[in-house]
Amino acid sequence: MRRKDSSVRCVEPSIRPQADVPLAPFTTLGIGGPARWFARATTTEEVAAAHRWAREENLPLFVLGGGSNLVIADAGFDGLVVQVAIRGTAVTQRGAETMFRVGAGEPWDDVVAAAVGRGLAGLECLSGIPGSVGGTPVQNVGAYGQEVAEMIGEVTAFDLAAARVVTMRSAECGFAYRTSRFKRDDAGRFVICLVSFTLRPGPPTITYPDVVNCFKDRARASVTLAEVRQAVLAIRRRKGMVIDAADPDTRSVGSFFVNPVVEAGVHGRLAAASGGAAPGFPMPGGQVKIPAAWLIERAGFARGTRRGRAGLSSKHPLAIINCGGASARDVLELAAEVKRRVAERFGIALRPEPVFVGFADDPDVAYLLEA
Repeated sequence: MRRKDSSVRCVEPSIRPQADVPLAPFTTLGIGGPARWFARATTTEEVAAAHRWAREENLPLFVLGGGSNLVIADAGFDGLVVQVAIRGTAVTQRGAETMFRVGAGEPWDDVVAAAVGRGLAGLECLSGIPGSVGGTPVQNVGAYGQEVAEMIGEVTAFDLAAARVVTMRSAECGFAYRTSRFKRDDAGRFVICLVSFTLRPGPPTITYPDVVNCFKDRARASVTLAEVRQAVLAIRRRKGMVIDAADPDTRSVGSFFVNPVVEAGVHGRLAAASGGAAPGFPMPGGQVKIPAAWLIERAGFARGTRRGRAGLSSKHPLAIINCGGASARDVLELAAEVKRRVAERFGIALRPEPVFVGFADDPDVAYLLEA
């Protein structure tokens, strides 16, 4: 039974959990029921205080960042949701390296812009990705030939199991393609508070076909970091992947499915299944990364496909959007249909990218998470 009071005793001067706070406005998908309790934490001490309160009340705790990679259940979350709003960026120099130590609540694209503005390479292709800094190591955010694991030096987090602040070097974070120990083995254990990036001056990364095409008539040495950033932003806008309140195609979690990485033999068989050559990008160990968008379209889902109040973006089939008034159930049913059809056509199980919150033993979520 929910409590009737709208707030509770102050655990720390600025920690005052509030009851029944709608979560949909905190997400880019714009879907989700209320948090039973909600609090903002602006320091690591407040994160610790929120953890103590949830433990004393015997409630589960969920950590909310920028809300860009979440599908929240229509019933909401029956526990304490802590929005990590730790801000600030400290910049220090160490020889040729520049260190950015950034609060988890900082908007991610602001960090990219600051790095590019200083002539520092390594993040420019990650421009326009929504959300906050704290989510980047969890997902090992990547795009257009770069991923944050390459630039992360350290992650400072509150360890809920040990109830203390810990600092982990990049090698301890278990980074892999679009995942990390924070999403995989230790999901729910750590609250990311600060992330340190180690950056150097250098040329921009121009390896991904979309980016290469932007500069096909230019000598690579003449292209600047700022130009690559603007090119990536333009590419993402064309795909509806830059948040814009005026563009309904951006009311999504971004890419709903991860591009699958398969053995070379599996990739080779796609040509027979699809009736033509299949795109693929070589990966370590002889594997091949296949665009999930290509699989989805060839499984029969055109851009702009709708299922009631949920649909696929008219700009990119990899984005499932809230067409207006959609429920989490609408989104899950469409996502499950997409995964099922791709599996039936190509024998490849798509893996979802967003985190699912408040669904308990939901069969659609269980199917989506199946390997």
